[in-house]
Amino acid sequence: MKNFKQAIPVALVAACGPLLSVHADVLADWTFETSIPATAGPFNPEVGSGSAIGSHASGSAVYSSPTGNGSAKAFSSNFWGVNDYYQFQTSTVGYTGVTVTYDQISSATGPGSFAFGYSTDGVNFTYLSNYTVLANAAPNVWSNSVHSAASAYSYDLTLATDLNGAASVYFRLTDTATTSANGGTVGTGGTDRVDNFTISAQPVPEPASIALSVIGGLALLVVRNRRP
Repeated sequence: MKNFKQAIPVALVAACGPLLSVHADVLADWTFETSIPATAGPFNPEVGSGSAIGSHASGSAVYSSPTGNGSAKAFSSNFWGVNDYYQFQTSTVGYTGVTVTYDQISSATGPGSFAFGYSTDGVNFTYLSNYTVLANAAPNVWSNSVHSAASAYSYDLTLATDLNGAASVYFRLTDTATTSANGGTVGTGGTDRVDNFTISAQPVPEPASIALSVIGGLALLVVRNRRP
């Protein structure tokens, strides 16, 4: 009996582990191949559901869809000023453990300083990272055939539990300075573009699945311990 009790935790983990393991699903993915931006948006993702927009204080900003990072299209704009941003929104209802990946680059006189932030109401944002965007020049030139890993960004937001199961989550890439990607000053014609913006998360296991996994684990444990 003593050995039986000690074996329960290990046996349950071994038996239930495969049944409780989950994989990440893509909730929304903007590649801009079909949306082909020519305005501030909103744009539906090519995969999943949600919306993407651009926001500039200047009414002169021009939006376009030049070459992406290893793809034909991206989301681009000029007339950048501090606090202008790109924003991406989706729902995480039924999901947990959010991750975000995207590609971003600027022209030589485009903005070089950005911050990545998230929100659940689209108004109050928590900023996690300030980063420098590369200039679209050798050896980091974007093309429709080769993906530049140097201009790729990734965030594991597993610890941001307020993003789990939310009706709406928002992510912003916000311009934070007047410094351009080449170290000078941002010019009115300077552009920044984003591509392959992907929001992923893990589905929350259904209670019935958890119960079945536990029952299955107990049954397997009993059978194992009855063997001579």
